[in-house]
Amino acid sequence: MKNRLTPAELDARLKFVVGCVLAGVLTLTTIGVLYALVFVTQPIGAQAENDKMFFSVLSSVATFITGTLAGLMISTGRNTDDKNGNGIPDDEE
Repeated sequence: MKNRLTPAELDARLKFVVGCVLAGVLTLTTIGVLYALVFVTQPIGAQAENDKMFFSVLSSVATFITGTLAGLMISTGRNTDDKNGNGIPDDEE
């Protein structure tokens, strides 16, 4: 019979999955913006109005996802005591 995961292990797995999904969305957003900038024909001397709105929305989404990823990574490991600094919580040593 397989051992059940502790709440700390479940939390770590959840943060990992959420972080991977958000990083994937951020990567796809960046690829989409770069594709639109490099390979889509723009009018000479100006930017199309719908492209301007597209970039505005994508930049807002990218900013939000970057902030969320930063918050997720900052919160990792802050809920356990590690007084000797070896990376293992004191209650698991």
